Amino acid sequence: MAGHSQYKNIMYRKGRQDAAKSKLFGKLAREITVSAKLGLPDPNMNPRLRAAMLAARAENMPKDNIERAIKKAQGGDAESYDEIRYEGYGPGGVALIVEALTDNRNRTASEVRSYFSKNGGSLAETGAVAFLFSRVGVVQYGADKATADAVLEAAIEAGAEDVSSSASGHEVICAPENLNEVARALEAKFGEPRKNGLVWRPQNSVPVDDEAGEKLLKLIETLEDNDDVQNVYANFEISDALLAKLSA
Repeated sequence: MAGHSQYKNIMYRKGRQDAAKSKLFGKLAREITVSAKLGLPDPNMNPRLRAAMLAARAENMPKDNIERAIKKAQGGDAESYDEIRYEGYGPGGVALIVEALTDNRNRTASEVRSYFSKNGGSLAETGAVAFLFSRVGVVQYGADKATADAVLEAAIEAGAEDVSSSASGHEVICAPENLNEVARALEAKFGEPRKNGLVWRPQNSVPVDDEAGEKLLKLIETLEDNDDVQNVYANFEISDALLAKLSA
């Protein structure tokens, strides 16, 4: 997800963390509530809830907020949310997958379609671009948790498919159906991961010129600013020059 990661870095460099925090906490809380409502409220018995709580803690979401989101599901008064995946093309022919949790399908579909059309993209049918991505499980650890060799050995023993280590950390990739087993095996050795969940991983990246890159980043920013949108994945690469320009 090179493009997605680059976009996140740009957003942070521009100093938008504080403004985005409240919105991010709202999205994390929604995922926690939905996860707790769909399964047991115990994260040890509910892998999706555990992943949602890990994501919340990684963003320093207060413990009270997390507990409140779980209790909301238990109370029976939580809104009913539908999980929807949108697919489309952005500027430069870049493929995008948008995951949303919404209590109003028509509203969200209309807004997402509008974002695509106003930013040089087009919404497509479900399945139109998913084949360009792989649905995989991801478990991430900080670089300080273990050596690359130690993580690789543990990942192989746990049944993972791939490992990527760098100065920023370790990323273990596995089949979706094996995520819970792999995550638990790694946690037994290295402690709690900083991320554990299912993602859409681009099989290849599409280079885009600077003009298309700016439009594409605006589209992703607009999508992620929507309260219903949980995740945006895209298969693109932008130039170092554009990164430098947007970071200035």
